[in-house]
Amino acid sequence: MFILVAALAVLLASAALWNTFVRPPARASAGATPDTAPVQTVVRTGSAIDSARDTAHAAAAPAPPPTVVPPVGAGGPSYIVLLARSEIRRRIRASAGSTYLNDILTQNADSILHRWDGRVSTPVRVFFPPTTVANFQPSFLDAVRSAFQRWQDVVPVRFNLDADSSSAEVRVQWRIQFEGERSGQTDVQWDEDGHLTGGVVTLATFDAKGQPFAPDDVRVLALHEIGHLIGLDHSPDPGDIMYAQPKVRDLSPRDVRTAALLYELAPGPLRVGG
Repeated sequence: MFILVAALAVLLASAALWNTFVRPPARASAGATPDTAPVQTVVRTGSAIDSARDTAHAAAAPAPPPTVVPPVGAGGPSYIVLLARSEIRRRIRASAGSTYLNDILTQNADSILHRWDGRVSTPVRVFFPPTTVANFQPSFLDAVRSAFQRWQDVVPVRFNLDADSSSAEVRVQWRIQFEGERSGQTDVQWDEDGHLTGGVVTLATFDAKGQPFAPDDVRVLALHEIGHLIGLDHSPDPGDIMYAQPKVRDLSPRDVRTAALLYELAPGPLRVGG
């Protein structure tokens, strides 16, 4: 009996020890860990990826173009140009007592100063075509040359009076008479900046009453027309050679000052509004 009880006790003790130290732990279900862990990982990893993608897009996307503030007078003259024009107008108004440049601007609807530019080292080429016009005299050519020289002494423009027809920028031609009271005409061309680029001076050999001109009359007439050729318009004062119908026979001090001022100023439009 004693042996039987002892054997039973050993058996029970062995079962307890086997259950505690030898039996493997219970296994989780096949889907338990994947269902839980991947969801957490996906959410976490997904959040990190989304953030990285947004950051990458922000870095890769081009920066928006800078806001461009148009300059003053966009589409028209800049502020500096308008300021320069204003200063030119001020100088012209200030000279009203000694020049007639302000009167010239008042007469011109376009308010543009026209003049030759940089024509000292490169003289303006002038051509005198041959003519058979009645009363034309070879001495008329000397009279016109003298008039060109007179203006050269006043403004920084030089004239090459021996140019040929193919290279000429200015042509001096003759006709018998004009209609009306005038005895000369000058047509000039200029570029968009007011620089003179060419011209045609036409002189009559008879006055409006049919009287033939003498060489000195032609000189006076040429002085007036060459004044137009260098950029001057009419003066309101009969004491100036640039009066519409000259009464004097040489340049007046006002003629000289007006031409000199014109060539101190930049050519081109003077309208403040463009």
